[in-house]
Amino acid sequence: THLMVAVRSTSESQTGCFGDINKVDTTGASCRTASAEGLPYCGVSASTKIAEKDLHTMNNYKTIIKSAGRKKCVDPAVIAAIISRETHAGTALKGGWGDHGNGFGLMQVDKRYHRLVGQWNSETHLLQGTGILVGMIEGIQKKFPRWTKEQQLKGGISAYNAGLQNVQTYDKMDIGTTGNDYANDVVARAKFYKRNGY
Repeated sequence: THLMVAVRSTSESQTGCFGDINKVDTTGASCRTASAEGLPYCGVSASTKIAEKDLHTMNNYKTIIKSAGRKKCVDPAVIAAIISRETHAGTALKGGWGDHGNGFGLMQVDKRYHRLVGQWNSETHLLQGTGILVGMIEGIQKKFPRWTKEQQLKGGISAYNAGLQNVQTYDKMDIGTTGNDYANDVVARAKFYKRNGY
């Protein structure tokens, strides 16, 4: 029985402080995002497929993703999903950089708005990126206090891509994000990572 207790408390702490990713609704990847990934279908199944392709490489970072998640009280599955969406677990980066040399590291912290810390693939970097995400979720909590925790989590994920000002309504929060599907795609990928040990 001792083992059961340990397992239960770990899984609880790993959902984080910002709602349960499994309860967040999502339409998944847009057809634009899916076709850019070479998939002939869109939606949640496309997000799942893309996340699955990144899983093997993602597992190289699993320890630091979980550690950063614990320290910032964010579900590691959400961090993994952002890393998948931003950099395909680092495989899309050149020397740690993406986005025409503005985005740094696994989570693509923008050097124009943030003082970069750590190596591109370090826990220090993940703590910075996750801290930025937490700031966005907290900004959404202030802006939309009546939204549920899960709605605020999704809003924060959208704002991580396009900023707080871009999130105006729940249903249309992704309009103006990259591919017009950022939060929906990330949420769907996070559900996959959650099922796969994150």
